[in-house]
Amino acid sequence: MSEVTSAPSLAKRLRTILSSDSVAVLMEAHNGLSAKLAAEAGFQALWGSGLSISAALGVRDNNEASWTQVLEVLEFMVDAAELPILLDGDTGYGNFNNVRRLVRKLEQRRVAGVCLEDKLFPKTNSFIDGERQALAEVDEFCGKMRAAKDTQLDPDFVVVARTEAFIAGWGLDEALLRAHAYAEAGADVILVHSKRKDSREILSFMEQWDDRAPVVIVPTKYPTEPISRFVRSGITNFIFANQSLRTVITALQQNLRTLKETQDLMSVENDIAPVSEIFRLQNVQELKTSEERYLPSSAQDEARAVVLAASKGDFGELVKDRPKAMLRLRGKPIMTWHTDAFRRQGIRRIAAVRGYCKDAIDLADIQYFDNDEWASTGELASLYTAREFLQGDLVIAYGDIVFDEFILRNLLAQTDGIGIAVDGGWKLRERADAKRDLVITEGAYDPVGLSECKLVAIGEGVAPEQAAGEWIGLAHFRADKTAVLVKLLDQLGKEAPEALRTGALPMLLGRLVAAGETVSVAHTFGHWYDLDEQKDLLLASAQVKS
Repeated sequence: MSEVTSAPSLAKRLRTILSSDSVAVLMEAHNGLSAKLAAEAGFQALWGSGLSISAALGVRDNNEASWTQVLEVLEFMVDAAELPILLDGDTGYGNFNNVRRLVRKLEQRRVAGVCLEDKLFPKTNSFIDGERQALAEVDEFCGKMRAAKDTQLDPDFVVVARTEAFIAGWGLDEALLRAHAYAEAGADVILVHSKRKDSREILSFMEQWDDRAPVVIVPTKYPTEPISRFVRSGITNFIFANQSLRTVITALQQNLRTLKETQDLMSVENDIAPVSEIFRLQNVQELKTSEERYLPSSAQDEARAVVLAASKGDFGELVKDRPKAMLRLRGKPIMTWHTDAFRRQGIRRIAAVRGYCKDAIDLADIQYFDNDEWASTGELASLYTAREFLQGDLVIAYGDIVFDEFILRNLLAQTDGIGIAVDGGWKLRERADAKRDLVITEGAYDPVGLSECKLVAIGEGVAPEQAAGEWIGLAHFRADKTAVLVKLLDQLGKEAPEALRTGALPMLLGRLVAAGETVSVAHTFGHWYDLDEQKDLLLASAQVKS
């Protein structure tokens, strides 16, 4: 029987990072979002900055935010990033007893460690009148160290002792005395702090430090000093203590001023994240996926629609920063014409497959799937990225068509399991497209449904003189046939992966017909637009109904 192993705890990861000889940077974070962004940037651990958390809450760094409020912020950070967090625990929010309770609560929330500083409660930020701030008695602070270590249940929970001797102007000897005492009392790591604009105090400390515990520094006041200088002295652990918060402040100040002055959203639109990036960071996709698994079957069986909108399109400068599905037609994006039509027919569960300039597709209440290989793959690859969405009654639509709503309504009214919308007046459009999805059918078109029209062939093998019409890029599958569709896609993935990677939807429809499936045809005679290039958009803008 094989042994089951589990991933190291967050505390174990932090201890390993801080005790390693490799350079480690703990990045400041002050809420769940900044924690997640730091994780995505590649940082391995976080600094739960007291200054930044206080500032984000709109209060001073003087213990004005209670320790329970800080704890709540930390819980969101752990959940968002799953990175080890070292809390800037100030003075421990009181005496040894407060420290004991703090450690217990931090461990319960999987916070990996705490840094305690040897000042008095309530603390004042180190860079505000530092030399006027009193330090705790050495014995009293050592008691906090012992209390923290005696309380922790996880042996890997990290306790960092921060000496403010340099900040208070007490000099090198006092800094060394305190650091040695704190290490003897059980501190796992020593943080030696300085507000000089050079590395003199830190390097002098390291020249006489006996390495009984790893050292971490916060180079906020001496950012011009290269990290390599400290590494040569024996320091490999660094805290970037407030750069995230300061970045946010700078960007907000600039953009809010611009918005106030211009009262124009477009004055900042190209410089800020799209709404879709917010949804991604919130992991909205996971919720959508979980809804498929956990919601009652009535919600799962609700009709759905998926729009294939990964391609760029031949629209010149119009698609410089957006895909053709987001070009505006009579004042609203092409994609919105789809979603409006679907919703008016009772289809509210809508997904879109994005590719080129995917962040530009950010309509609300749509589930997104991304084909990041859109430039080298075909329609089937795009459809397959949304495999988990393909269930229940399903409409599939190309993202570059616009159609009158009666076409969709007639298609949904088809009684057969699979239906496609075909333009019987395709020759009247007199288009010179290099590729058209022409079809051969059997049976006569009957608008009252007394006779049936079925698909015989579709796609490249159909000669214009044989064709009875052109597929417009709109298909409907009843729930049982959606399952057949997914099975065929899975089969292609196993047996013909290149066909799945580069194939188009007509090929899939042809395979369904060849396998004995009946594909009914709902006819239209015009009343739709295939938007392949800029002139198509101009034509549709002049003729399409609002």
